[in-house]
Amino acid sequence: MSQPTKEQKYNKIVLIPTDFSEVCGNAISHGVKLAKFLGYSVCILHIINKETKAALKKKNVGVDYVEWRLREYKKYYEKKYNVDIDTLAMEGSIFSTISEVATKIKANLMILGTHGKKGLQHVFGSYALKVVIESPIPVVVVQKRSFKEGYQNIVFPVSNDVESRQAVQWAKLMATLFNAKIHMFLCPEKDAGLKTRLSIITKQITDIFDEENIPYGVTTAYKSSNFAEEVIAYSVTVHADLVMIMTRPNIDVPGFSLASWDERLMFNEAQIPVMGINPIELGYHYYEWAMLT
Repeated sequence: MSQPTKEQKYNKIVLIPTDFSEVCGNAISHGVKLAKFLGYSVCILHIINKETKAALKKKNVGVDYVEWRLREYKKYYEKKYNVDIDTLAMEGSIFSTISEVATKIKANLMILGTHGKKGLQHVFGSYALKVVIESPIPVVVVQKRSFKEGYQNIVFPVSNDVESRQAVQWAKLMATLFNAKIHMFLCPEKDAGLKTRLSIITKQITDIFDEENIPYGVTTAYKSSNFAEEVIAYSVTVHADLVMIMTRPNIDVPGFSLASWDERLMFNEAQIPVMGINPIELGYHYYEWAMLT
């Protein structure tokens, strides 16, 4: 993935890929409502691949059926929410084309619907995680849970991973936008040095929240080895509307492997939306050029 520059501009767009399934319909509703809060426009995208063509053949319809479905989305959501909506249909792969479109239109944020790991849907089932990891922009993964009135309670896991601080500006923005409370959930450390490092990271984050008068609480998990499961359980107890994480495709720390961390959270049984933010090398100040505002 090419590294962005500070000169790169964003167009205040929420990108929403769809396969026309029910869960992706919920993602569109979620994304359009969020865009309205943000004052953004929306781009609804359909990737035409071999599965699409097989489905069209089964329906005995042509590719123009895709264009018709997208136009129907546009008419309905523009009228209902008064949000500007563009639509786009492109041939390609969901693993590469979605990211390419996000870069080309300079979207700020993506909303991705998924059936979860048990889903058999060919587009946004268990492949959702790969789409998230390949994305050049943050992705909110949603299942069937509705958007309701925004994000009132945001769970913000914090570990010894220094990249956690890259998500702070997103947490700050969402909290300000929805007058939400940030629930910081710390991964416990037994090693004295790591415990000190975690304290420093936590202090740096809370200082930012204090400066911006953002309400927050700090809770420490019981076991680091089951941190992903504890994050989910804690999110349920605080009625979380969003869990905000840094994705960790290459990290090798207990509780943060690809299987035990990203997948368990993004496909959580409570169906809480999860915002995944891909870490950027520390030489690039991600939050300075890829903010929602």
